[in-house]
This record gives sequence, structure tokens and C-alpha cells, in this order.
Amino acid sequence: MNAPGVPEGFTELRLGGEFVKANGPLYERFDGDTYQLGFRVEQRHCNTMRICHGGMMATFCDMLLPITAIRRVGSLGERFLPTVSLDIDYLAPSPLDAWVQGEAQVLRTTRTMVFAQGLVTADGEPVARVSGVFKIGAAFAVPPAGGDAG
Repeated sequence: MNAPGVPEGFTELRLGGEFVKANGPLYERFDGDTYQLGFRVEQRHCNTMRICHGGMMATFCDMLLPITAIRRVGSLGERFLPTVSLDIDYLAPSPLDAWVQGEAQVLRTTRTMVFAQGLVTADGEPVARVSGVFKIGAAFAVPPAGGDAG
């Protein structure tokens, strides 16, 4: 059974450290070949206009891309993927109580880098387009439930 307000099939993400816990919870779902990450916009995520703060959206995007890579690219396994660059186009606001959901694609992996892009929606409407480059780092020092992905 899902938490209240969480769409069917999403389960709480068990990846990330204290920063993710403080800003989450985040939820994940595998839908066929697609990996999805999402969260419900709460008051604590909002600016004074009662819309999701750009910093929260940036945090979500910075989690979406490397976690998608970890989940979809088997050779990455339990690797830490620190952010080299992250570009976000904010397309529309995400209002309080909206369900924010993102999907990403890994465009290329090299021996040392991951290149990815994604689209984030709020209640089905596009709100952010994101692309990023991530360094393939060392294996997690602790199990992923205790460390950040990016």
C-alpha cells in the first residue's frame, strides 16, 4: 500500500543520506523500462508564493539523474556519482500539493563520466528540463541507504 498522496507503484527511496531525509521523502517506481522518481510538494518545499522553491527542484533534479544512472546502468553498481555540471530550465511552477515526477535517460557513459538528461512534471505538466554530467566515483563507503547519490 502506498503512502497517502503517492501514486500507485511508487515506493519510498532507500538511497541518500541525511540531506535527502530532511528534504524527502522521495519515491521511486520502475514502469517497464522507465525509472521514475517523485515527491509531493509540501509547505516546507515552497517559497513565499506557495510554489516549489527552485532550490528544492534543483535538489530533486540533482538526485534524478545520477539515481537513474545507478538504477539503469548495471556497470555503475554501488558507485558515488558526484555532480560535475547540472543545467536546469525551469519551465513552469510546481504548486503546493502537486505530485512532482521525473524521468531521465542516460545518454552516454565513459570510463569516468556519465551524461544524462531528464524531464520533470508536476501533475503531468512539464516544469523542468535538466541535463547533467557526473563523475564515476568510488564505491559507496557505506551501503547506499547511508550515503548520497550525487
